[in-house]
This record gives sequence, C-alpha cells and structure tokens, in this order.
Amino acid sequence: MTNTVSPFFVHGSSYVDELVTIGEGTKIWHFSHILGGSVIGKSCVIGQNVMIGPDVTIGNRCKIQNNVSLYKGTMLEDEVFCGPSCVFTNVITPRAFIERKDKFRPTRVRHGATIGANATILCGVTIGRYALIGAGAVVTRDVPDYALVRGVPARQAGWVCKCGVPLQTDDVLICIDCKSRYVVKEGKLVEV
Repeated sequence: MTNTVSPFFVHGSSYVDELVTIGEGTKIWHFSHILGGSVIGKSCVIGQNVMIGPDVTIGNRCKIQNNVSLYKGTMLEDEVFCGPSCVFTNVITPRAFIERKDKFRPTRVRHGATIGANATILCGVTIGRYALIGAGAVVTRDVPDYALVRGVPARQAGWVCKCGVPLQTDDVLICIDCKSRYVVKEGKLVEV
C-alpha cells in the first residue's frame, strides 16, 4: 500500500464537486463548497463558509476570507484578497420568478487587488491591479489600477501603493511604508 498525500487540503466539512481543479498548496477550510468547472490556483487560502462556482477562476496565492460567494462569471487574477463577507453578483436585474442565466455578466478582479469586508461588487465590472476597495463599499463601475475607492456607491478617494498603503496627494507620490514612488499621468498612477 502506498501513501499518497494530496497536494492541497480540503477540510472534511467542505464539498468539492467533480470537474474542479485545485492547485498545489491550496487550503479550503470549514463548510465551503466548490462547484463544478471551477479552477483554483496554487497556494490559495479559502476561508470558512465560502462558495465558489460554478465555472469560477481563481489565480495563485489568493486569500478569500469567511462567508464569501463567488458566482459564475467571476475571475480573480493572482494575489487577490477578498475580505470577510464581501459580495459578488452575476446579474443586474434579478427576479426569483424570471430565469436570467443568459444575462450573467463577467466580473474580473485584477492582480493584487484587495476587496474590503462587506463590500459589494456588482457584476460586469473590472477592478484594477492593486486597487483597494474600502470596507462596505458598493462598486458599480470599473475601478482603475491602484485606485482607493469607498462609499455607496463607491467613488475614488485617492491612490494606494502596490503594498496597499494609501498615498498622499502630491506631484510625486512616495509610499510611507515601502518607499515606492509614483506619478499620476493622464489620470493613471504610474510607478517610477
């Protein structure tokens, strides 16, 4: 008898449907459900009571905290952080009595972005690289790379460094934590 060790961890209280791909080093914790057709990258942490799928794609080194649901059409690139109880949607005009599966809109969260606790992301938007969505924000439109957005509906309130620290408004923006330098050119933040 050979001892085979799984390259990932799934807690015994969680369910993983058939036709799911899970990367090496990923951990799926208590009471989570991964639906068919979903792909989860390497070294991810999936918290308690998370629902993923069907047909969701999650990149490498993502962290999805407790009580998050990722519905069909959602794609997370590498190193995305989803805070506790953040919410994704997949149809703009839901009705219990009308089938609208043909109206699902894809949502993309780009590399390194962070979504704060209890934020709501309406379907059909793209959240830019390293953007920071404030806790409780309701995102109704695309978010630029490195943007800090907050409020209901979410509005841009500034810029954040790649490391996540808010940048002070100035000609040259210097992160007080990691000392990275940025400038704003044509309405976009550019690292220098």
